Amino acid sequence: MTHLLTRQIATITELREPHKVLARAKGEPVAILKNSEVAAYLIPAELAHPEWADPTHPGYDSFDELFAALNARET
Repeated sequence: MTHLLTRQIATITELREPHKVLARAKGEPVAILKNSEVAAYLIPAELAHPEWADPTHPGYDSFDELFAALNARET
């Protein structure tokens, strides 16, 4: 059994309308499943580029820093 990094999930088929997937996730990352296996993770642009939502946020220098911030939100 695969450990998901988020509680939000969607299927590849649902990605035909990504705006609906993101709206349903309410700002949380989404695990994208294909045949019950994780194919990818989808994150809102505001998480990858927080300066778009908050101009005072310095942003992230790397994906490692972004994922560390996402993991910190879960605890």
